[in-house]
Amino acid sequence: MEETQATTPEDREAATDHALMQRIAGEDHQAFRQLVERHQNAIVGTVTKMLGNTSDSEDIAQQVFIRVWKHAKRYKPDNKFTTYLYTITRNLVYNETRRRSRKRTVSTDMREDDQHLQHPDDESAQPDATLLDSELRAAIDAAIASLPENQRLAVVLRRYDNLSYEEIAAVLNTSVPSVKSLLFRARKALRDSLAKYLEE
Repeated sequence: MEETQATTPEDREAATDHALMQRIAGEDHQAFRQLVERHQNAIVGTVTKMLGNTSDSEDIAQQVFIRVWKHAKRYKPDNKFTTYLYTITRNLVYNETRRRSRKRTVSTDMREDDQHLQHPDDESAQPDATLLDSELRAAIDAAIASLPENQRLAVVLRRYDNLSYEEIAAVLNTSVPSVKSLLFRARKALRDSLAKYLEE
């Protein structure tokens, strides 16, 4: 059977990830290092935007890639590798959120750590991010952090990681209409939270 050729840059990226995962399944450490280098900035950035703590984010991102390594033999390229990667990230982030909730550790520390949201993944930042002053960026980060879990992740994956509705639906294990509904409600909440800035 003839292998389908990857024609778009996105297809080629996906093909590279799948090829690396095949090698990782054979315990190829060099392939694993390449895969981590390709995706670690995006994963650290996503976790940071979800949790608001840079040191925790790096730990959780490390756990994400450890799971990729441990389960590589069971990996099936049914979807894009990034969908698989963000699904693992979602599970670990949600586990951490619940752990924090149980310990009731919501404190001023998290609000202070919000300042760190400005730097983790410059590559995935929006082009106009440098035009925003630090106060507005902090307000946006705080507004996103206040969203319910699924809404927050949908916004982060859409705005910062540029995932399609279909990919976000796969990561959240829901439908495209549900993703659109989550994003609609999230954007309304963000507009309400940032009303004073929008008026200016």
